[in-house]
Amino acid sequence: MSTHDGDIIVRSLTHGAAFADLYDRHQRVVHRYVGRRLGAAFAEDITSETFLVAFDRRASFTGGLDARPWLLGIATVLMQKHARLEARAWRGMHAADIARVHVDDIETADERMDADSLAPHLGSALADLSRGDRDVLLLHTFGDLDYAGIAEALGIPLGTVRSRLSRARRKVRAAIAPHVTPAPRRERENHRG
Repeated sequence: MSTHDGDIIVRSLTHGAAFADLYDRHQRVVHRYVGRRLGAAFAEDITSETFLVAFDRRASFTGGLDARPWLLGIATVLMQKHARLEARAWRGMHAADIARVHVDDIETADERMDADSLAPHLGSALADLSRGDRDVLLLHTFGDLDYAGIAEALGIPLGTVRSRLSRARRKVRAAIAPHVTPAPRRERENHRG
């Protein structure tokens, strides 16, 4: 018996209980993604709703081995209903969440960020992005999807993913740049050594 997601979904068409295997595999990923975007208060409900929608639409699944992009795409659409809540969550983003958002690891490697003071600026920058740009950035950052997975999740071309991700990174970098304190020269030299 094959264990890839596509086979589980096909099996669930005749044996609905088989869908539980897909839930067991991906529930934590979907919950973590939703929790990072909307907060823990909404993560459980949106995660449950995601799997209910996925179960209802399982006959239309056209993915292959991995259902994660499909599931995160469903979750993203469901979260769009909560756009105002999400914008408020970004503006009130906690400093601990900053460590999870890596706008550009290379450019920020030599910079020290004061997470407490940067959090509101990062949150505002994310809230100010267009929904499409924000979804691409957060599917990449919080959903751990590659470009192809994001394209599948959102049903958009790969080139659109690339341009949206580039634009989102550029806008977020520009918004937080005035609030980032460069690391002292000696510290930068020690990291290179």
